[in-house]
Amino acid sequence: MIKPPEYVQAIRPYIPGKPVEELERELGIREAVKLASNENPLGPSRLALEAIEKNISKLNRYPDGGGYYLKESLSKRLGLSQDHFILGNGSNELLDIAVRTFMTPSDSAVMAEPSFVVYPLSVQSIGAEAIKIPLREYRHDLPSMADAIRENTKIVFVANPNNPTGTINRKDEFESFMDKVPEGVLVIVDEAYYEYVEDPDYPDTMRYLKEGREILILRTFSKAYGLAGLRIGYGISLPGIITEMNKLREPFNTNSLAQAAARASLDDVEHIRRSVEINRKGKEYLYSQFSRLGIDYVPTEANFVYIKGLEQPDAISLYQGLLKRGVIVRPMGKDSIRVTIGLPEENELFISALEKELRGSG
Repeated sequence: MIKPPEYVQAIRPYIPGKPVEELERELGIREAVKLASNENPLGPSRLALEAIEKNISKLNRYPDGGGYYLKESLSKRLGLSQDHFILGNGSNELLDIAVRTFMTPSDSAVMAEPSFVVYPLSVQSIGAEAIKIPLREYRHDLPSMADAIRENTKIVFVANPNNPTGTINRKDEFESFMDKVPEGVLVIVDEAYYEYVEDPDYPDTMRYLKEGREILILRTFSKAYGLAGLRIGYGISLPGIITEMNKLREPFNTNSLAQAAARASLDDVEHIRRSVEINRKGKEYLYSQFSRLGIDYVPTEANFVYIKGLEQPDAISLYQGLLKRGVIVRPMGKDSIRVTIGLPEENELFISALEKELRGSG
């Protein structure tokens, strides 16, 4: 049987969770609450749904391969020309395109550990080296990441906020980091949770782009905009970088309904406001309950919370116990889990199930 290269054989693929309906059937439970994938519990904007309905009869036509109208909306919103933007089937695809565009098997990329699992997978998929720098106090250790850049380093990944910890790197430390990155190294800043950040010291990455720095800013409609099922995101960079990436972008990589819904979502400022507000209130509730229960957690700037230091029960046992009680979270190793901030009733159900598991009650 034909075999792929050794570096592909060595990849441990991303394993998605089972559909909620299948878990309910297997476990004999009903109305399970999914708090594992950092989705917006409010769902999509009403304007997005109307745009989908308006365009659904046109599905016999190929989508606009360049996403002209969506890029036009992004251009007006961010004050940049359209040639600064590239659309992707989620920001995941754009990560992969960037790696394939600018790296060869003899190159390396620097990233934090733990961070978004797609970074090392994309790098390994072309046989290049992933240089992983441990987090420091659950945040990117930017000084050490800058020091880890080698002559063959082509990309540095920075998730801000970081997934799975929800932490951010602030303006001053990000500026110091950018000052140390040499020319010829692309800094990919993954801002998937950008809309949820409320810390005033969050870096303005657009500033570096306008200064002509080699930076690729990734954002998505999957999180705060509630369009995870349509898979659409966008990258912002220098026109020359976008031009090179477009050479490897599939011609019709984003579908017509996703483009229409994303464009409409940009106009629904109230939906984003409500999404951020419900996330803030949910975060405050969870913090208070974690403190009451004596649970250690990492304060977040995203729409999820990283619970750490689990021993009895450990993370896997806790995950399985919560699952049987109809609450789906994401285990992140032996001693930590990640839980999405949901609607008030979902958060309350999670805390109730968590308390029962911690006490070992039925």
